[in-house]
Amino acid sequence: MKRSDATDSLPRAARKALVQLGNDIALARKKRRISTISMAERAFISRNTLHKLERGEPTVSIGIYATVLALLGLVERLGDVADRREDALGLDLEEEALPSRTPGPRRRS
Repeated sequence: MKRSDATDSLPRAARKALVQLGNDIALARKKRRISTISMAERAFISRNTLHKLERGEPTVSIGIYATVLALLGLVERLGDVADRREDALGLDLEEEALPSRTPGPRRRS
């Protein structure tokens, strides 16, 4: 299978986060005593895809990650990953773009 440039150039921090996510998913599955066969069947994926997900491989779609997280009861925080209220850099940039002065009230002629 041909790898994409996006996968090959994945930043180290992103790769590390995916590996951590995969490890955490595998641990959550094991704590719930769900076999890989059962999890794969419930998620409508192959065991091979589940193994890739649990290794944090970036070729697994986010939809599959979401499905597995939902099956484990852990999907609720997925929507908060890029929450604009928690985006420190975005908030700083937005604040920098504010005008230094605000216009006074308009005078009527």
